Amino acid sequence: MPYKLDKIKLDKDGLIPAVIQDARTYEVLMVAWMNRDAIEKTVTTGHTWFWSRSRQKLWQKGETSGHVQIVDEIYHDCDADTLLIRVNQVGAACHEGYRSCFHYRMDPTGGVAVVGELAFDPDVVYGRKPPEADEVKKPRKRVLSEEEFQATCGVLEMLYALIKDRKQKRPAGAYTTYLFDKGLDKILKKVGEETTEVIVGAKNNIREEVINEVADLFFHVLVLLAEKNVHLDDVLRELQARRK
Repeated sequence: MPYKLDKIKLDKDGLIPAVIQDARTYEVLMVAWMNRDAIEKTVTTGHTWFWSRSRQKLWQKGETSGHVQIVDEIYHDCDADTLLIRVNQVGAACHEGYRSCFHYRMDPTGGVAVVGELAFDPDVVYGRKPPEADEVKKPRKRVLSEEEFQATCGVLEMLYALIKDRKQKRPAGAYTTYLFDKGLDKILKKVGEETTEVIVGAKNNIREEVINEVADLFFHVLVLLAEKNVHLDDVLRELQARRK
């Protein structure tokens, strides 16, 4: 562990609330509960883990949908009884299909309005219904905003820039700080582990598992590039040069 957990104050049930915030926009994405095991797994894996009070079990965000959260920084408040975790959200955070769980806006008259657009169909993602045939054959198209374009096409560049920044600043509690402090051998071990997980996921023929594990592998490969001072553009140019 890159830092001690003895300052964290858990409640009588051994839990602490965690506010999940977008590391880039500072939008609050969700709030969930963590126990000590969830905190430790979040720190050591670099992905958010929580404790389900209804199911009484640990769960990883995105384990079903593939919409994982890559941890950037972890804070606790002045009383050490609430966590703030800044993440890079893959896809959307809300199980109803919206980017943020906070998409119901209340007004003074007592009305409630839904804000934002659906990022995915939750019934399809969670297996409650198959995708429509015409959606499979010909997905609907729409013009992306500049922000959506950058988030979609530039996610690797933005993530690499963030990793390089973390390598230089080494913020306390960040998963990337933990990796860089441990050094090349630890980073290589993680790349190897994630490669194996990709293979296992593919052999299991579980689409969500493949998405999740490939995202893990991409992240740790970018950490390796940063550790070796190899820029992402160098790799992209090499791929471009190989095109026939």
